[in-house]
Amino acid sequence: MNATPQQGNKDSGKNSGNAKNNQPAEDKNQRTTDPQVNEERATDSVKAKVAEAASNPEVNESPQDVAQENSQLAVTEDRREEVESARAEQIKLANEVNSAERVRELIRAYKSENKLKESDEPTEARITGQHAGKFDLVVRGKQVSCGDHFSPREIGVKDGKIVAIEPLGANLEGAKVVELADDETLIPGLVDTHVHVNEPGRTEWEGFGSATRAAAAGGVTTIVDMPLNSVPATVNVAALEYKRLFAQQNAFVDVGFWGGAIPGNKKDLRPLHDDGVFGFKCFLLHSGVDEFPHLEADEMEEALAEVKTFDSLLIVHAEDSRTIDKAPQPNGDVYEHFLKSRPRGAENIAIAEVIERTRWTEARSHVLHLSSSDALPMIASAKRDGLDITVETCPHYLTLLSEEIPNGATAFKCCPPVREVSNREKLWEGLLDGTIDFIVSDHSPSTLDLKDLGNGDFGVAWGGVSSLQLGLSLIWTEARRRGVGLDRVLQWMSTRPAERVGLRSKGRLSLGYDADMAVFAQDESFVVDAKSLNHKNPITPYQGKVLSGKVRKTFVGGKEVDYKKPSGRLLNRGQV
Repeated sequence: MNATPQQGNKDSGKNSGNAKNNQPAEDKNQRTTDPQVNEERATDSVKAKVAEAASNPEVNESPQDVAQENSQLAVTEDRREEVESARAEQIKLANEVNSAERVRELIRAYKSENKLKESDEPTEARITGQHAGKFDLVVRGKQVSCGDHFSPREIGVKDGKIVAIEPLGANLEGAKVVELADDETLIPGLVDTHVHVNEPGRTEWEGFGSATRAAAAGGVTTIVDMPLNSVPATVNVAALEYKRLFAQQNAFVDVGFWGGAIPGNKKDLRPLHDDGVFGFKCFLLHSGVDEFPHLEADEMEEALAEVKTFDSLLIVHAEDSRTIDKAPQPNGDVYEHFLKSRPRGAENIAIAEVIERTRWTEARSHVLHLSSSDALPMIASAKRDGLDITVETCPHYLTLLSEEIPNGATAFKCCPPVREVSNREKLWEGLLDGTIDFIVSDHSPSTLDLKDLGNGDFGVAWGGVSSLQLGLSLIWTEARRRGVGLDRVLQWMSTRPAERVGLRSKGRLSLGYDADMAVFAQDESFVVDAKSLNHKNPITPYQGKVLSGKVRKTFVGGKEVDYKKPSGRLLNRGQV
């Protein structure tokens, strides 16, 4: 979820805003110290907005409308040369930055500087102790996740795996025993398959240490790292090796990697697959960073056909650049102007392309961070047709509303954008009926200055939301207001993402699975404070928000995360 070229960074200046946002709220909207009162008021507010949205229904675009709109957006002849020249320059720069030869030199320098030996490489095995006749860890609780329900259970762990699940009272013996409190639930560790760690190259934005601490604090025990915004981008085997060097001694949770599909690297896709990436990401418009050029639709089709030959997965940032080029410019501090600059049609057109190219190639595809509810009918139709296509959405699209975003509040900026309440309600419907498969963070951090906080200009601020630590609490807070159970939330945030990317030993508390678990107090409330989060840069659109559900402990491979000594593994596709 990244900014486009016109949304880059500028020097900060005088803050601008909307006077009405600075007026005191009415008493009925004031926060209290009583979490239950706050939740009841928030629920009433949601119901009121939903009722208002229902009285103003939107018109969904049909696939035919999408196709017609797309045909009217061809680049005009007078701009074609300009567009092609700019893209050629971007591809040239990407080739230089991501050159395998250049990256191998960086690897040699890094290993020499850090005096790395082969023994420093991470190992696949996870030996947590040698305790004859005992489990390494036993967790006992009245509420333990058992798929679609919760039951009193005891979990026995040996060498990082769940090897026993017994009714509470079995009195399993363990070298370490954890007794859950009455208000605690044992849940499987979350699997977040959409995280931008940004290291190496942009480590001031985020790094493996800070990102994986944040993940663990939010109950996330496995992340899959995006091939950008690190430098070099993960578009060849050398770049993957280089990134692993930075991750291997700094991961507090387990970490896998995506490869990138960019112009000219088709020959690198199979080697990356063989070296363990979980699939390949591409963009259908400028990615926001020049070292990761986007694919045109025909090039995406080539990538789909290529990954089909070795049964990999292509994941797509689906927004249409031509639609956005014709939309109003986003400059200024008015959020509505930014929203109009990223219209739903841009997503609808791009998703239609993904669907049809998937149909033609019979490949496996995945649509990233869905924000436009208009695309749901097309996606549902594609699934009914038997296409192997899945879709994700994110906490910000399910919890935030464009109507409530203050002018100048660039912490809320993301691409595609947070949309209206009626759109949000339809996304929830898509989740509940299975059109949307799962929820991930799209953790896309940046430094504070890139958010242009001084000016609050949505046109120049970086587009991305940092929410890796807050995802479970955000979704649970919203889900329980709607009468949606925690079991459904865990399906969306753990089981299904693990299944889609082939993490066969993660995503549930079952025999033989990794002992990745979190102790979750679903009724405990807290107030979000950006400075207390483990993310490297203290900025969040959720600042001051009261959330329900807090992670009290996290276990990765049967070991409790201590936030001081990293013990996460680097994961390869096929080994998990």
